[in-house]
Amino acid sequence: MDQTSRQFLKDLILAPSPSGYEEPVQKVVREFAGSFTDSISTSLHGNVIASVNADSQPSILLAGHCDQIGLQVKHIDSDGYLMVNTIGGWDMQMLIGQRLQVWTSNGPVLGVLARKAIHLLTPDERTKVAELKDMWIDIGAKDEKAARKLVQIGDPVTLQLVFHELQDDLITAPGIDDKTGLWIVMEALRRVAAGKSTVGVHAASTVQEEIGLRGVRTAAYSVNPTLGLAVDVTHATDCPTVDPKEHGDVKIGKGPVLFRGPNINPVVFSRLKQIAEDNKIPVQIVAIGRPAGNDGNAMQLNKAGCAVGIIGVPNRYMHSPVEIASWGDLDHSAELISLFCQEVKADDDFTP
Repeated sequence: MDQTSRQFLKDLILAPSPSGYEEPVQKVVREFAGSFTDSISTSLHGNVIASVNADSQPSILLAGHCDQIGLQVKHIDSDGYLMVNTIGGWDMQMLIGQRLQVWTSNGPVLGVLARKAIHLLTPDERTKVAELKDMWIDIGAKDEKAARKLVQIGDPVTLQLVFHELQDDLITAPGIDDKTGLWIVMEALRRVAAGKSTVGVHAASTVQEEIGLRGVRTAAYSVNPTLGLAVDVTHATDCPTVDPKEHGDVKIGKGPVLFRGPNINPVVFSRLKQIAEDNKIPVQIVAIGRPAGNDGNAMQLNKAGCAVGIIGVPNRYMHSPVEIASWGDLDHSAELISLFCQEVKADDDFTP
């Protein structure tokens, strides 16, 4: 993996993209993918779709969602404190005491999310899980008028966007869900462009996955793919209190996860597994007996149906400020997908 590709992930992580406000991260995608694709477009919904062999059949759609969970300003009180809605699914305990960025028309405004100090909580309040209605963002404004000069109702909010590298080639940041998956599909497309694929390969940076798999629905309808690979994070179970017997045995650094189950086309799964074995790419297998909670779910049901595979990036502490993933798992995922796309031929049959 070269430094350009590594920098691309860092740029993705540091670009805000709460669902419905994804334009900053989509700009990063267009700048990266525009140098090696046949065509690149942004839909009215906000999806960015980059293509290699755009008009060829069969067509393959690679989907990684660009949106991250966030907040939204819903009220500014007389003292200048901001009250917020959630965008996507939050653990409220993760939010207390976090540094946040309010993304205004004039740039980011730093704030902190707070509640009463523990000394002021009643005994009953101390035993309850905090609710968002009991929290607020403090941007340091002296009153409502001062706050409104900076912030408008509806402005999106994210955790403070940072990127750090840990030991053993691991990375930590908010938004690893699913900017790592987005990185993988775009990096795989770059490798496809440098190879000898003759089929149509389309990598989509899909929007609004965190609020109901919305972007991939319109992306898939637009491309109408024969095959689809959805790439998203999945829970690593190699940390305390998480039971592999319940959630599957998934370790960071041991390769991408290939899912098996009714949401996944068995021929696509077998092809991915065989390519991994032939090329000594480590993979982990996880069973999922229900529709997946990611873009692969909606993609499978597009029009007359799509032969779908789902690839998971092992991720610790999902939907938190300190998500962790492995550079190695990302690189192996991109290589596996690239090889899969380059091996697909026009007469291949993916009927189960």
